[in-house]
Parts: sequence; C-alpha cells; structure tokens
Amino acid sequence: MQSTKLLGRPRKNRRRRTQIIVASILSLLAFIGLFPYLFMLVTSLKTNPQFYHSYLYPVLPFHFGNYVAAWNELEPYFVTSAVVAISTIVGSIILGSGAAFVFARFDFFGRTFLFVLIAILLAVPSVTTLIPLFLFMRDLGLLNTRLVLILPYIAGSTILTVVIMRTFVEQLPAELFEASQLDGAGGFRMYWNMMLPLSLPIIGTVTLLSIVGVWNDYFWPLLTITQNNLRTVPVGLTYFQGQNSTAYGPLFAGYTIASVPLLVFFTLLSKWLLTGIEGGLPT
Repeated sequence: MQSTKLLGRPRKNRRRRTQIIVASILSLLAFIGLFPYLFMLVTSLKTNPQFYHSYLYPVLPFHFGNYVAAWNELEPYFVTSAVVAISTIVGSIILGSGAAFVFARFDFFGRTFLFVLIAILLAVPSVTTLIPLFLFMRDLGLLNTRLVLILPYIAGSTILTVVIMRTFVEQLPAELFEASQLDGAGGFRMYWNMMLPLSLPIIGTVTLLSIVGVWNDYFWPLLTITQNNLRTVPVGLTYFQGQNSTAYGPLFAGYTIASVPLLVFFTLLSKWLLTGIEGGLPT
C-alpha cells in the first residue's frame, strides 16, 4: 500500500506541473491577445506629453476628459454607423431568412443552380466589384446618402445569410413542417411561427458577423461619402490625426468608444456563435 502511494505521488506531481504549464501558456496567449486592447485603454487616458514620456505604462493623473472630447467628435458618425448597421441587420435577416426558407423547404426548377450562383458570390473579392458598384450608385444618385452604404451592405450580408441559414433550415426535422401543413399552415406561417424561432442561434451568428463587417468597414464609406455628418465611425476617427500632430488620448478614446457596441453584441450573442456556425455551415 505504501509503495502504491509513493508511485501515485509522482503522477500527481506530473499532472500538476502539466496543468501549471498549460495554464501559463494559455494565460500568455490571452495576454498577447488582450494587449492591444489594454494598450488602447491606457493610452486613451493620457495627454500627448504623458504618451511620449511613458509609451506602455499608465501615467497619473488620468485624463477622462479625452472621452468627452472623443464623443463630441464622434457623435454624428456614431449615429450614422448605428443606423447603417441596424438597417443592414434587419434587411439582410428578412431577405436572407426568407430566401433560405424557400431554398430549403420548397422544390422548384433551378433551385440548386440558383443557390450555387449565390454561393459563388461569396468567393468573389469585393475589390473586383468596387468600381462597377461605385458607378452604379453614382448613376442612381445615391452618393452622399446613407442608402449608398445600406444597400450594398444588405446585399453582401444577405448572401452570407442565405448560404448559412439554408443549410441550417435543411437540418431541421421535416416532420415539423409536414405536421404544420396538415394543420393547415401556409408557407408564411411555417416561416414565421416555426422556422424563425428555431433559427435564433443562426440568426445571432449572422447578426454578429454582419455587424462586425459593417461597423469596421472603412474604404467604401470613405469612397462614397464626403459630407461630414454622414461619415461613419472608422472614417471619422481619421480626423483625430492632424497634419502636424495627433491627439493620441482622444484618438484612442475614440477607438475605445467605437469598440463598445461590438463588445456588447459579442457578449450578448457569443453563446449562439459556435452553435450557429456548427449548425449552419455545410458539412
């Protein structure tokens, strides 16, 4: 018995050392991943002399007034980004979920061919369509309007929504829809009362992916918007950088404010992210 206990101690010690090593590696990776955000928070509370004096470390006193200055500058851009993001999410979910339901639950001529065409659009680089899309929006007279941002974003997000949600809806039990048809439910009722409630995880996933892409986009708003009050947050942040000097505190405070909506959405929708991706992507 004593020898067995002596043999068991090295195993426990090795297991403990392994756990310590794994925890240390994971902690290091977490710190590396969070370091840019921590650097942004620290810098947002500095003045320019403090920033030049201590590049990495916090310096007292903290200047919370940088956030006031940043918000006063970003407020109109924040409104535009919020309107564009919400409109894109609502429009892409309505169009994408409806199309995905039709592709998944209705059999019609050319269904597979049309879906393949839509899926191919995911492989088309956005840069290749930039000039034609710009000329198209110019001919429609939509430059310097919020529609020039909303419509292309809805189109791009709808493609992703259709591809992901169609696969997810196909995996739902067909018996549920057949039973609903026997009870007299039509296509819209099956879509609204059955498909949408069951698709909340994938809707959360699509919403998160869409808002990240829309909120962080820089080049398209820069290209199509010249009116100051219609610019989005990523474009507006560039105006903190002057020709001769840059106010680093307000600039990084603006970055922090701009990241808050994404953090909130990720916190609220993260529980659905992996579930939606695993259930919605083709196998």
